[in-house]
Amino acid sequence: MRTVIFDLDGTLADTSADLIAAANACFNGLGHGDLLNPVADAATAFRGGRAMLKLGFERLGHGGQAEIDREYPRLLSHYRDGIDRETRLYPGAMDAVERLRSEGMAVGICTNKPEGLADLLLHRLGIRDVFGSLIGADTLPVRKPDPAPYLAAVETAGGDAARSILIGDTVTDRETARAAGVPCVLVTFGPDGRGVADLGPEALLDHFDDLPEIARGFLGAA
Repeated sequence: MRTVIFDLDGTLADTSADLIAAANACFNGLGHGDLLNPVADAATAFRGGRAMLKLGFERLGHGGQAEIDREYPRLLSHYRDGIDRETRLYPGAMDAVERLRSEGMAVGICTNKPEGLADLLLHRLGIRDVFGSLIGADTLPVRKPDPAPYLAAVETAGGDAARSILIGDTVTDRETARAAGVPCVLVTFGPDGRGVADLGPEALLDHFDDLPEIARGFLGAA
């Protein structure tokens, strides 16, 4: 079966404001105030919790791996408490997903967000049942850009890796697709804009309205 696998943060949904808020809650708890900006630092938010903590501590001129590791569980707790306060699906995302499904394609999610948090967010957004698979950062012993999570997402969705594509937004997704030997489509509506073209994806996605046609171009007819 033809299969389209999506990243979550920065691809299907703009989660940056809630992620930044969780990191800032950690820094506030340490008496430093808000060290990250939800707009200027959105790209870092999409690279994960530890990346946000690292950036904040760097701005303080200190902070090593031990401090990041100490604060990371607190960040996850803060994030769980406010996981859908500001998060929004990108325009046209679910219309495009439903069109793919109506054409007989399987759809799934492969994210480096912990699976439990990803599952919670998808349920809060009311879209969990739409996707045939959800593989998170801790579902397997490895995470993206290792190809194993992607391949597991395809298999769990009932698809065929040889007729699959990955939709993402960062270098991690680009490297994952390359490792799995599948086409990569990177969205241009994230904080990096069309700068993602420098990563050499097989295609760029400017709006979700264009996704069904792009998918058919790579995966062919049913």
